[in-house]
Amino acid sequence: MTVRTPLEADWDRAPNLLDGAQRLTLTARQCDLAYWLSAVAQGTLRGRARRGHAAATPEYMREPGPLREALVLELGNRSIAEARAVRVLSHYVAAAPGIAELEFFTTQVVDEARHSMIFRGHLPELGVPADGLVAWIEEQGADYTERVLDPIAEFATSVVRDEGDFIGAVAVFTIVVEGVLAPAAELSERKWALLDPAAGEIAHGASIDEIRHLAVGSDIVREHLRRHPKYRPHLIDLIRRGRRLWDELPVEEFVMHREELFQDGMHAHADLLRDYEVFPGRKLLETTAKERYDLAERWTDDMAEVRLPYMGVPEAVELIRTAR
Repeated sequence: MTVRTPLEADWDRAPNLLDGAQRLTLTARQCDLAYWLSAVAQGTLRGRARRGHAAATPEYMREPGPLREALVLELGNRSIAEARAVRVLSHYVAAAPGIAELEFFTTQVVDEARHSMIFRGHLPELGVPADGLVAWIEEQGADYTERVLDPIAEFATSVVRDEGDFIGAVAVFTIVVEGVLAPAAELSERKWALLDPAAGEIAHGASIDEIRHLAVGSDIVREHLRRHPKYRPHLIDLIRRGRRLWDELPVEEFVMHREELFQDGMHAHADLLRDYEVFPGRKLLETTAKERYDLAERWTDDMAEVRLPYMGVPEAVELIRTAR
């Protein structure tokens, strides 16, 4: 008997990250360990478990230049970020109030560890030496780690470990961390789809997982607020703290550096990208680095406008909104 992979985990049928994160409803009980072993391990990852892709990397992506540098920086930093997420989420597993939450966050830990592995694993395919790869990634990403990842990780960890607030920690990770980073991940998939199909597939597979993380995290918060409406002011304050922290981080500095490298490199492949639209009505070749950054920011707002009212905190939309 063949078991059909659920739409949201199917490689070919899953919605894009933005649509899925805004419209899909999933619960921790639905996305238990059995679900993950069937829908993800035997569904999403079929044929892509080790590398995260089945596509070839064009030879020009191994040649030194701004396009390759943009992707190498992106993959290295995302690999570090995902590894840090594993360490943070291990506290969520330990603090899980029930079996449903314990199993779901166990699968999310595995997802994030796999993301770190496949981002890291694509670097040798781009010509980065495999020997000493982890040390090289950590060295080139040291500034990003210290200035961006460390403060985020400490905040998310302290809420669950030191404050003992499991629901608040889920909200922080879902709204502030993944909710703000997800649009950039969606943009990554769209940018690399033609230029490096392997990188595009890696991003696609990771996005399928992120849809599930965002949907389940949102449901956990929603159900808690339904049962404990007096928790809402505390949650709003927590979101405010997270937004304030995010505003202090130099995220734009790092993202814009990569986007400017991408801008310099993509025009060498104008023939390949001539008719490619990064979103309907807008050709990738016609975009600027700042426009792409601003687009991801707008997508963050779009997600917040749907997800936060769904959770039961519509007043938090203005706290998360990036367009000031």
